[in-house]
Formats: sequence, structure tokens, C-alpha cells
Amino acid sequence: MYIATEQHLSTHVQAFRANAAAAHAADERETGNTIIGVPFETPHSLRSLLLDQKEATAVPDHESSQRLFKIRAANSFGHRSSASILINKMYATRGYTTTGLPAQPMPDRITLMACEHDDTIGTITIGFDSGSGLNVDDLFQEEVDALRQRDRRVCEFTKLAMDSVVRSKRVLASLFHTAYIYAHRIKRYQDLLIEVNPRHVRFYERMLGFEVRGPERLNKRVNAPAVLLALDFAHAHEQIARFGGRPHLGDTERSLYPYFFSVAEEAGIVGRLSHR
Repeated sequence: MYIATEQHLSTHVQAFRANAAAAHAADERETGNTIIGVPFETPHSLRSLLLDQKEATAVPDHESSQRLFKIRAANSFGHRSSASILINKMYATRGYTTTGLPAQPMPDRITLMACEHDDTIGTITIGFDSGSGLNVDDLFQEEVDALRQRDRRVCEFTKLAMDSVVRSKRVLASLFHTAYIYAHRIKRYQDLLIEVNPRHVRFYERMLGFEVRGPERLNKRVNAPAVLLALDFAHAHEQIARFGGRPHLGDTERSLYPYFFSVAEEAGIVGRLSHR
């Protein structure tokens, strides 16, 4: 299977980005699908975050200049194209293959994106358990079925990508929190599943409270090892109540939850999403 590299993609990305940006702007005028606008700080260190292709790295937030980004649902062609560009670019730099996003939204999946002006700086996709199953079933069906047999409603987060130029815990936390709101507060799912590279298990345990649910196995689609992690949304709910909207605690509380929205902000997002 062909593996794209940063050099192979650069010309294509630059050409396609201009077209996608124009479509992106037009789509925004037509759909008005912004969920929330969020100020954030840009740190100086340079690292990237990937989830779906088994790569994730934590970075400290050494803040510099304040900016504003928006969380949107990637429902339109322009938005989905922009999110796919970011996914393809960031995964290619790690030597992975990826299919990006389908051109049209799928009934059992929701893609969110963080945007600064017309630039997509982060994206994440929520997959809801359905008759066709989840991506994590490919490697960990026995473990996922064990949750189903307990009548737990399970979902997965996939295709997380963060622009390597934008390095902010606030952006990552806002994407995770909005995805949590969709999955748990709106859709009433109880457990979240993700696959990550074994090297980054500790990051998700410490920063979000995930637990290991499946042993290391080789994912042949990306030729990389993967570990199954699970998060009980009840734990996330408790942490948001304790730390959400209090970023000043980020230096002492070693998790992403201080960078999540406050309980009041979450309630406002739930209200807006419930009326969509």
C-alpha cells in the first residue's frame, strides 16, 4: 500500500488547501454550524498529537499569544475536505496511511473540527456503536463484546489530528469535551474506547483517566502496535465538575480537565446541540 510522505503531500496540500478554504468559507456562510468560540494560548514547543494512527504525544503549554478558535461540526463538503487535509498531512509525517474522511457524513459518525479563521487546526471523529460495529472491533471484538454484554453503550473516538504549528492543551481539551458532550450528554453513551500506540498509554491514563482494556496487538492496517483503552464517561463527568473551566489549575492538576469547559459552558453547549 502506498505511504505518502510530507514531501509527496506538500504540493497537493497547498493546491487543495486554497480550494478547500474557499469552499470552507462558503459552507460556513450557508450552514452557520459553529458550536462555540474559544480563546486559547499558543505554546512555544513543537509537538503533534495523533490518535487514530496510534500516535499521541503530550506537550506542556508554555503560553504566548492569545487567539480565538471555533469548534464546528464538519457536516459540509468544504469542512470535511479541510479536516481530511489535516488528517492526511499529520498522519503522513508519521509514515502512516489513512483514508481521511468520506465526502458525506455517515449516520453513525460525527466529525468535529477546531478552526482558526479558515484554517482547520484540529479534528476528531466520534463513532457510535451500531449494527455495523466499531473500528475497534477489528482487533478487540472480544473486549468490546464484554462491554456490550453488560448492556453498556459504547462509542469510539478516531481520526484525532492536531496541526503541529498549533500547540495548545485548550484546543485538544475543547475537542475532547465537545465530543464527550455529543456522545454522553446528547446520545447517552456510557463508555468511550480508543486505540493508541503502547508508548502513549500513560498519557491517556494520566491526562484523561483512561484504563487499559485490551493487550498490545498489531494493527495490520497501519503496521503498528495498538492497545485498547476505555474511559467511563462517569469519570469524565466527575472531573469536569471538579476542574472544568479552571485552567489556572493546569500547573498542579496533571490532567486535561482544567482546560475543559466549565459546567455552565457545558450546559450552554448541550442546549445549543439539543436544538439542532
